[in-house]
Amino acid sequence: MQTTTSATRRWSAFAVLLVGAFLPPLDFFIVNVALPSIQSTLHTTPAELQLVISGYAAAYAVFLITGGRLGDLFGRRRIFLIGITGFGLTSVMCGLATSPAMLIIARVLQGLSAAAMAPQGLASIHALFPEHERSRALGLYGAAVGLAAVAAQALGGALISADFLHLAWRIIFLINLPVVVAVLIFGLPLLPDARGDSPAPVDRIGVLLCALTLGLLIVPLVEGREHGWPLWACAMLIACPVAAIGFWRYEMAYARRGGMPLISVDLIRRPGLMSGLTGVLFFYVVSAFFLVFSVYLQSALGLSPLDTGLIFLPFGVGAFIGPLTTPLAIRLFGQRVPAIGMMLEVAGCVLLAALVAATPGQMPPQVPLILAVGLLGFGQGWALPTLVRSVINRAPATGSGMIAGITNSALQISAALGVAVIGGVFFSVAGTSPDASSMARALMVAMLCVGASLTVSAVLSIVASIASVNMAARPAPH
Repeated sequence: MQTTTSATRRWSAFAVLLVGAFLPPLDFFIVNVALPSIQSTLHTTPAELQLVISGYAAAYAVFLITGGRLGDLFGRRRIFLIGITGFGLTSVMCGLATSPAMLIIARVLQGLSAAAMAPQGLASIHALFPEHERSRALGLYGAAVGLAAVAAQALGGALISADFLHLAWRIIFLINLPVVVAVLIFGLPLLPDARGDSPAPVDRIGVLLCALTLGLLIVPLVEGREHGWPLWACAMLIACPVAAIGFWRYEMAYARRGGMPLISVDLIRRPGLMSGLTGVLFFYVVSAFFLVFSVYLQSALGLSPLDTGLIFLPFGVGAFIGPLTTPLAIRLFGQRVPAIGMMLEVAGCVLLAALVAATPGQMPPQVPLILAVGLLGFGQGWALPTLVRSVINRAPATGSGMIAGITNSALQISAALGVAVIGGVFFSVAGTSPDASSMARALMVAMLCVGASLTVSAVLSIVASIASVNMAARPAPH
């Protein structure tokens, strides 16, 4: 039987690890309200603004699974230490950036550090807690990640508007440093040095091929439009499927040699899993909403970062209430809950587009605006946890950990692609010399693109559910 002291110590250790879960999504979303300020200070192009977001998300996505494997191999305390130290240092690099290139490079490095830090908390739950406490710990972990995404907009707006020491947008990055220092001083002594039971070597070539494939896709999608689709951008897009095929074939060969690949090909082929994961790739493009709506509110309507952050609050309220009502929703609608949640988000997208169409360059009426943003948040609160859970549940017990990692990476890849593609559509429609009218038109088109992508994701989630049901209904082989 564990003593009160040991119970206090393990919850204290978990609180430290939750910081590592909280900071990565916070720094992904918080930067949105700072983009107009960054643009005016560093004279960034729209493509460079997109890379500030998608560069971070892509680096985080590609190395997230690897970060978990490194914790299994070398000890989660050590990798958490490396990750959070790197996160603090790269946050300072971001805050002190004097050029767009410096900021983009720092953001990519920050994403790599986040990928080392974030998985250690979730992986340590099994080592820290007895079975009867794990569900509570998992709930707190999910709440920390959700709270970070919800609080980021308002917190970022408040920090920038306060203009502490005249740091303007730089404060949203530099504020990480005291948090990291506090964790290093007070938190690290609490952390156990747990490892995986049978850690597999890191699939290094698989990681590099995955990073290459994403780079060949995201960079030309963001930079190609800005430079008039030059030959190098077209060549990268043509090379992307070649790299993807090479990655897939290497993973199959690596598995045949007895290694544990980054992505298990046999696992992905299970009925419903490929459709589910493809649905995840279309789902989290909703992250582009934060980019395009923030730019519209500040650049077209002239709102302050604080007022912009406050307009996102209904999303946070909806995203908080949504998961609380999912047990009832599942009882009523079963496996259709992810699709219904996404269609609520589609309704929010269409309503917001209609409001902007009716009041171009002006603040839409308050109540319908709150409803539109709240629908996006509530639908997200229904769809995100149930969609992720439905994908993971389709994997066998022995592969659930890998599928959980792949699903989380797919969410980050979706966010990066959403910012690259839908952000590109927004800036293209807005034009080279945007005014309030052209930006309103750009926002309408972008929101309809987000709605279309969510509709595809909803259809794929239903297809995945049908495939899983059909598989379950088949008689067992004799």
